[in-house]
Amino acid sequence: MRAHQTLQRDDGEPDSAVTEASPETHPWVARLSLEYSNRGGRSVLSHRSHLGPLVVQKPLYPEGDAVCHGIILHPPAGIAGGDELSITVKVGELARALLTTPGAGKWYRSAGATAKQQITLDVADGAVFEWLPQESMVFDGALGDTTTHVRLTGSARFIGFDLWCLGRLTRGEHFDKGRMSARLRIERDGRAVFAESARLLGSDPRLAAPAGLGGASVFGNFLVAAPDIDAALVDACRAAQPEQGLGAVTRLPGLLIARYRGGSAEAARNWFAALWAIARPIVAGRQACPPRIWNT
Repeated sequence: MRAHQTLQRDDGEPDSAVTEASPETHPWVARLSLEYSNRGGRSVLSHRSHLGPLVVQKPLYPEGDAVCHGIILHPPAGIAGGDELSITVKVGELARALLTTPGAGKWYRSAGATAKQQITLDVADGAVFEWLPQESMVFDGALGDTTTHVRLTGSARFIGFDLWCLGRLTRGEHFDKGRMSARLRIERDGRAVFAESARLLGSDPRLAAPAGLGGASVFGNFLVAAPDIDAALVDACRAAQPEQGLGAVTRLPGLLIARYRGGSAEAARNWFAALWAIARPIVAGRQACPPRIWNT
């Protein structure tokens, strides 16, 4: 069995003449590169390439030509010890794109090797990018390291989800051992707008401390980065509260951030979706159009 890298022509159709094979590696090494462009008012997936089991479904247009929706698939369904995943997305000037995932991402228990994921998102002047993956589930005993780097240029606008679930709650599993490191950085024109780093240890008493997670197993951020964050948007988001757990909304220069801490991934997802529905018309000028995959 071999892992394949398939490059795509600018028209989005696969080109068999540029398909390359590389020896199968175990653990998986997988890369996905996507580029979106504005062509006469239509946002198109103008380039895509992948190595290994990390792909994007065909472009979708549930709200017309202006916004190109996509679903990122990782067929192994989870990240195991030693895996290395890389996702790079470039959204060109005036293009609009939305990416999500079909379900929760999973970080599996490791026998000793660290799994790594690098996500780099570049959004050009006048573009709008919505990065809305479903939650990441960290199994007991997982060893993981992930970095998300968002680079904005000029008047680019970004809306994103960053949601984590420690342990498999439906099975009564807790994150009692293992390690997860997560870094998030947002820049505009090369200057930091937001940077956060978390290092979670399964045995760390700070997970239960009030100054830490307070014993919560689900936590995360809803983020909006735009040149201007209207006070009315902040007020509207603060008026919406999660059905379970705690939620808080803060405004920083060029950034709105809503934080969740609680025990329900579903409550967190629903709250983030509600905040997105509030923010999107103001930030992106369009009513919310939830991806159909969220209902399956």
